[in-house]
This record gives sequence, C-alpha cells and structure tokens, in this order.
Amino acid sequence: MTHAISIEAEANRLLEAWRPVDLAVANGTVIRLARLEGEFPWHAHDEDEVFLCWSGAFRIELEADGATRARDVEMERGSLFVVPRGTRHRPVADGGPAYALLVERPETRQYGNEEPGT
Repeated sequence: MTHAISIEAEANRLLEAWRPVDLAVANGTVIRLARLEGEFPWHAHDEDEVFLCWSGAFRIELEADGATRARDVEMERGSLFVVPRGTRHRPVADGGPAYALLVERPETRQYGNEEPGT
C-alpha cells in the first residue's frame, strides 16, 4: 500500500449490497468494506467475524444455540461486535443502506461454511 485509503470514497463507490470490497491486507487478515441493505442469509463461519459499523445502522441477528437465547445486536456508527466462530447469524439493514468494515482471513467465505439458506 502506497497511499491512504478514503473509506468514505470507497463507500460512495459501493452501489450493490452484500458485495464487499477488500481495502487492505495486514498481518494475515483482510479489511473489507460492505454495503448492507435488507437481509443477508443465515450462515456461520469456522472463525470469528468482526463487524465495525462505519455508517448507518444495522443489526446482527444471532441464532440460539441451546445454551443461549436468540438475540439481536444493534449496530450504529462506531459500534464493534465479534460474532463468535460457529454462531449462526445474519446482518440485517432494514432502515436503508449501512456500511460495515469486516476484519477477516482472506479465505473467509462470505456465506460461511454452509450452503446459503440452510
């Protein structure tokens, strides 16, 4: 990387929801920017997933796992939340577009380690 990245400019270029773009790679992780709009399918990952709300607001719905009740995590600008590995979840932005920074491994699959809709 030879220059600073304007997250605001990158967010303005994102016209399609749920199509994250890679902004930077550091220490074996990638920082992705995603436009969230509507509901994303339920899924789970084999690793933790970090969400940082850049702008707008959204929620992360977490599925109950037998030991805990299902719950929603409300996200607004500046909020940070880590979805623990193996937790079925879905982000939902039903109040208009929101933008989130994701910190993940480069090989992390967007729909997790299961088929969409399962």
